[in-house]
Amino acid sequence: MTLSTEWRAPFQLPGGVIELTIRRSTRARLVRLTIDPRHTAVVTVPSRAARSRSDAERVAAVFVRERAEWLRRHLERQARQRARAAAMGPIRQGALFPYLGEQHRIRIQAAEPPHRTTVSREGGEEMDEIVIRLSARERRAVPAILESWLREKARDAVLREIDRHAAALGVEPAAVTIRDAKSRWGSCSRERRLSFCWRLIMARPEALETVVVHELAHIRVFGHGPAFWAVVAERRPDHRVWRTWLRDHSLELHAILP
Repeated sequence: MTLSTEWRAPFQLPGGVIELTIRRSTRARLVRLTIDPRHTAVVTVPSRAARSRSDAERVAAVFVRERAEWLRRHLERQARQRARAAAMGPIRQGALFPYLGEQHRIRIQAAEPPHRTTVSREGGEEMDEIVIRLSARERRAVPAILESWLREKARDAVLREIDRHAAALGVEPAAVTIRDAKSRWGSCSRERRLSFCWRLIMARPEALETVVVHELAHIRVFGHGPAFWAVVAERRPDHRVWRTWLRDHSLELHAILP
């Protein structure tokens, strides 16, 4: 049985028409509206609340109109993030690139024979640089080389934070993977398997640490109730600040190296 179907539909709101995605789901219990850069926003409608496509559109239209101000505010934030990402431009000589929450200048040069391709973070005269030295035999594109380096750095940083916090929280992950998740910065399974998005390495270190603490806390408390947030606050009392930071920069970080 199909669990969900989705389609695009225009919504007339104060200030003009916005096209959003409607998702009709057999699993959903409540109507909800979520911001999703791939769809602008998604209105999820439970199948039991809408027997047909037209029913779903009527339910969604009422729900979105009641939240029009909230939606506009979040879409404006999304537009600001897109503008910041666009301002950085493609990965090329002299371009700016975020690493550890700070802007770095990209410098590309040839590697001395017979050395292989390398990437390093180095101090520059005006700002720190990410230096990419290309071997004469290198066949990968520069963005692919940079992403590979960033994934390695992300794994090192995540494992370092796990070492700092796991024992204090009395937990031990069964496995740790680094991926390119589109909707979540981290996840924890009931089997204690943790997964993290490599793009966290472009964020502020405090934000990465907050995500690691969040997922480690899930090993102790599976859910997002008061007991869970109390565990997170043990290690990161300012976790709300860095969760907000990630929300405010999420689209921007995912737009870089798409």
